[in-house]
Amino acid sequence: MTDKTPFYITTAISYVNGSPHLGHAYEQILTDVMARFKRLDGYDVMFLTGTDEHGQKVAKTAEANNMEPRSFCDKIAQEFVDMGKKLDSSFDDFIRTTEERHYKASQAIWNSIKENNPDDIFLGKYEGWYSIREEGFFTEDELRVGEDGVKYTVNGTPVEWVEEPSYFFRLSAYTDKLLEFYEEHPEFIAPESRRNEVISFVKGGLTDLSISRTNFSWGVPVPGDEKHVMYVWLDALTNYITGVGYPDKDSDSYKKYWPADHHVIGKDIIRFHCVYWPAFLMSAGLELPKQVFAHGFINVEGQKMSKSVGNVISPYDLIDMFGLDQTRYLLMREVSHGQDGNFSEGHAIRRINSDLANGLGNLAQRTLSMIAKNCDGKVPDHGDFTAEDEALFKTAYEELLPKLRDEAAQFRFNRVLEHIWKLVDSGNGYVDAQAPWTLKKEDPPRMATVLYVLAETIRCLAIFVQPVMPESSGKILDQLAVPESERDFAHVAKEYALKSGTTLPAPEGVYPRLQEKEEKVA
Repeated sequence: MTDKTPFYITTAISYVNGSPHLGHAYEQILTDVMARFKRLDGYDVMFLTGTDEHGQKVAKTAEANNMEPRSFCDKIAQEFVDMGKKLDSSFDDFIRTTEERHYKASQAIWNSIKENNPDDIFLGKYEGWYSIREEGFFTEDELRVGEDGVKYTVNGTPVEWVEEPSYFFRLSAYTDKLLEFYEEHPEFIAPESRRNEVISFVKGGLTDLSISRTNFSWGVPVPGDEKHVMYVWLDALTNYITGVGYPDKDSDSYKKYWPADHHVIGKDIIRFHCVYWPAFLMSAGLELPKQVFAHGFINVEGQKMSKSVGNVISPYDLIDMFGLDQTRYLLMREVSHGQDGNFSEGHAIRRINSDLANGLGNLAQRTLSMIAKNCDGKVPDHGDFTAEDEALFKTAYEELLPKLRDEAAQFRFNRVLEHIWKLVDSGNGYVDAQAPWTLKKEDPPRMATVLYVLAETIRCLAIFVQPVMPESSGKILDQLAVPESERDFAHVAKEYALKSGTTLPAPEGVYPRLQEKEEKVA
């Protein structure tokens, strides 16, 4: 058993009606960066992701592709597994809602609701507007009529009128309970703007929720009445407890990791996670997650990604254009806390060149090259440190990590990187001010000290950027001969500083400069 503090984080599970796109990649990277940050900070992390594979939309899409639902799901789910690996995501488990363990968990939570609150599930008839694409029911005042006379949701998806027998969850009984919970746990919904949105929705009054369907069979059968399959959100949301061993609440993983620290989701599904999910858990007598964090979308050149517009970007496109770690850095640096981000190729190239090629990459490359040429390829000896030297050490050893923790706790990884890059800029400014190339002739011992200070600063920087850029930061640490066992945040300290005389490998550039496309002249 470990004595580390447990930390459980999940992505939303991706719907398998289509291949992964940049929005999926952003959520995967954002969650992975938090998971890596916490591991480096000494936590016992469980990171879950996966795919949502049931529902009418999946069944219809499979049929349109002349495939059985299971085969179709196998194909698309593998694409999401492959995307995670391509993005260097460090997930600990990939859950599929078609797995036997998930059928067992979904039926167990249904039975727990029935046992704990027998009146919360009842059989009735559903009549109303239903969006196949969003797998959701909508009231008249939530819809708009398009120019074609069709009713659409706020997200632009068409709805159809549905009448069928259905089991209902008595969501109306949870209005006051949810509002009381939000009041007592203001951190439950983040960011603040999303919290206000959810509270406003709940204050408007909740209606009972259809939780089963009979007009298709691709789903988890309702316990005791297999003519019905579970409405996809009760099935899908349960994945978060399936992944830690539910319904075995005595299992080590469930006791250790539940309740989850963070569900990381897109802002378009916040209602399901912050209204339906906590109500289901309350009814079943289970603990609620500590926080749901809703991120924004990625726009392209100021426009929402859309197949009709033709501006959908796959994560593979960005990796091919910029490189893996550069893509990870770009998405974390350019998207603010919970807000929409915007991708522009020209801006992306300028950001990568400025921050990576000219910033951290240049600092590491010229420092290590000078050490290779002037210090026999070994960590240089150093003399007494000046006030300028100590200022860099103080920032790296004492001041930076508390700031990074504060920002990371709120998913402000753009600010995490801003803080780190202030030290990058200070390091480059220090090189220019100290001019070790001049000291080589005038004061070689001082040159050696300056190069030592720079190498040690780069060691700290490389440790700090690992959550965002694990591969390239690892290459920098390799070039400094830092042992694999000394790369956690706890090792950013004087007692783990580089040892003079350590032989270093030949330096290599880590962040190549990208070529901007020339503007076409009319």
